Amino acid sequence: MAIQNEWGGRDTRQKAQQLAVDVYNWLIRPAEALYVDELENLLDDFMLSLNTEIDDGSIEEIADNLMIMHEECLEGNFASIERLRQSIPTANHRMQVVNGGEDDSDSTSSSGDESMEIADETDPSDPADPSSNLSDMTLSEPARQHAPIVDADGWTVVSSRRNKGGRH
Repeated sequence: MAIQNEWGGRDTRQKAQQLAVDVYNWLIRPAEALYVDELENLLDDFMLSLNTEIDDGSIEEIADNLMIMHEECLEGNFASIERLRQSIPTANHRMQVVNGGEDDSDSTSSSGDESMEIADETDPSDPADPSSNLSDMTLSEPARQHAPIVDADGWTVVSSRRNKGGRH
């Protein structure tokens, strides 16, 4: 989410690519002992560069998993890498943001104030796109009644959220 929404500014995607390079370079340091605390600091600094603070233990978990995968690779065991590679979603990501507020005016608005849709279409085979390497992140959305209707221009028709019945 932080990368998709560019919480770290305009260069968020470049920061994500740089993180991959930094982690790789950290893991291949010759003849130096690798300490998980250093990797945790690297990951934590990256998240702070995205204006995101992680306090749920996930940074430590990710660092531990990276260290385990590194040790397995040194032993010639690439099974965990293959499992991770297979878990990459093959579908394009699509994020939709809808304004949940009700509009009390009687006129209909064509300015798009009632809803806004943002599509983030990524090609999972694009190695230059760091979000293509992320697992599918889903947002909790209310269940939809019907599939959205998309016209030839790519616009989605959104029905009014107002009560269909008359006012009392």
